[in-house]
Amino acid sequence: EYARHVDTISFCTSKGLGAPVGSLLVGPANVIQQARRLRKTLGGGMRQAGVIAAASLYALERHVERLRDDHARARRFREGLEGAPGLAFPMPSPTNMVYVETLHAHDFVSALRAQGVLAMALGPDTIRTVFHLDVDDAGVDRAIAAFRAVAAEREAPAGH
Repeated sequence: EYARHVDTISFCTSKGLGAPVGSLLVGPANVIQQARRLRKTLGGGMRQAGVIAAASLYALERHVERLRDDHARARRFREGLEGAPGLAFPMPSPTNMVYVETLHAHDFVSALRAQGVLAMALGPDTIRTVFHLDVDDAGVDRAIAAFRAVAAEREAPAGH
């Protein structure tokens, strides 16, 4: 559905699909050839690439259908944070990624980590969360609780 709007697309086989590493580039032959040259120029020539390809193939053959679970968990996460103080959503969340805007994202992510929740600060005010093979329903609940706790703590007046 996403790819029908473009002539070239790249997607990662880790995270949601559960491969340890890997991505695919699909497009016209001239684009693929140019990408291969650029990859090698930047030091991306690999030995034993078949091992990585095998892991991605395994993930593509066995984990695509379960991506719906990740997307549903991402929606539940976002819904669970609606109305939390100091949090906003800069864009829609139709897939397994949810972007959250908050002040001082790096500090927010550090506070989340202290509660056992991992997220990535993409900039001073943006956090990216990714729901994947290793995040179950209980993990979503923990993430919602941690985000809400950190947000509430940041909103509390000093000394309280």
